[in-house]
Amino acid sequence: MRILVVEDARDMNRLIEKTLEKAGYSVDCCFDGEEALNYLLGVEYDAVLLDVMMPKLDGYSLLKQLRDRNFETPVLFLTAKDAVADRVKGLDLGADDYLVKPFAFDELLARIRAMTRKRTGNRKNQFSIADLTVDIDRRTVFRGGKEITLIPKEFSLLECLIRNQGVVLSREQLENQIWNYEFSGSSNNIDVYISRLRKKIDAGNQPRLLHTIRGVGWVLKTDEARELS
Repeated sequence: MRILVVEDARDMNRLIEKTLEKAGYSVDCCFDGEEALNYLLGVEYDAVLLDVMMPKLDGYSLLKQLRDRNFETPVLFLTAKDAVADRVKGLDLGADDYLVKPFAFDELLARIRAMTRKRTGNRKNQFSIADLTVDIDRRTVFRGGKEITLIPKEFSLLECLIRNQGVVLSREQLENQIWNYEFSGSSNNIDVYISRLRKKIDAGNQPRLLHTIRGVGWVLKTDEARELS
């Protein structure tokens, strides 16, 4: 799951980024509303954490532009503005939630989980295919009743695939979900993590679930499509 953090206080921005990454999220960060708008026009995010008082374009104005453009990405305001009128304004503009600073990071993570569940329509945030079950909130994976241990990038890859089971996802789509906006690493990173993930969820199990479609991408599905690479 990929999150954009929009916060002009750099120390707070960095602290939120580290907290989210430790929780397994892919994170991009920016420091003013105009920069955030450019990010949002170029990358698809699962959630936005948005400060209100920012240079160039404030959070209220940014959110209004997003909703006017029919962006449905969940938005959580993080702000020191705690007056009821401020909360009402943010919610009326289309925010999904409003958290007043200072806040506990455990509460922030809980609110992110809640608003992304609501938007996806999966209240339990659990996904299954064949005998594979993934619990996004608890970050657990079981196949055939046995728990599988995944490192954060492997879990993020599996989460993306199982949320889109049956849909072939390209290398670019997966990279955009798992790495941040500035990532410029090796082009075979996805291949490495696909290989590791396949060994962990498919080795010794039937049916095979993770399929490669040569020249197109990868898909998580139950039917035994011919493996092309």
